[in-house]
Amino acid sequence: MTDPLGIVALDRIAVLETSRLVDAATAEDWARPTPCAGWDLRRLVAHMTAQHRGFAAAARGAGADPAYWREQEERGEPSRIHREAVTALLAAFAANGVQEREFVLPELGLALPGSRAIGFHFIDHVVHAWDVAVSLGLAVQLPEPVLEAGLVIARLVPDDPAGRGPGRPFAQALAVPAGAGPLDETLRLLGRTPEEWPAAA
Repeated sequence: MTDPLGIVALDRIAVLETSRLVDAATAEDWARPTPCAGWDLRRLVAHMTAQHRGFAAAARGAGADPAYWREQEERGEPSRIHREAVTALLAAFAANGVQEREFVLPELGLALPGSRAIGFHFIDHVVHAWDVAVSLGLAVQLPEPVLEAGLVIARLVPDDPAGRGPGRPFAQALAVPAGAGPLDETLRLLGRTPEEWPAAA
């Protein structure tokens, strides 16, 4: 890539930040609640691991196989298993021509150009970086250009009640107060309530 902030580079930054935060979790942290309703940290990390595996498969042309997207009953250490999935994902997204490939995404019932599909993965992990951070009482560390790029995508996500809510990637959008920063606006547009999860200083 020649553009240092193209979608693959943006996704890599968000994924590595999420991985950094997951690696900070201790054995006592996995039962902590998260902003994802009904999910503790272990379940959230299992979801992210499955998404990494699924998107890596989609980049290879195997995204239609639901086995790649299924959350596993992992017996090992969640951080290590997540890290392995991250490594495989980043390698798959770094392949030549990945943005022009067709990605089959069963969860959305869509087949999309790689550039758009990676955009979905990127915004999901901007939000999940925050989810993990506040669950652990840590601060998310994403550069301003990454947060601004995430906000651009968040503003494009349809606020259709049929596509939001339980069982969907995002909850209903919330009102955005004047003066909200790019991360807060992104979180509210995608149904998160930052005021209920104060960020660490």
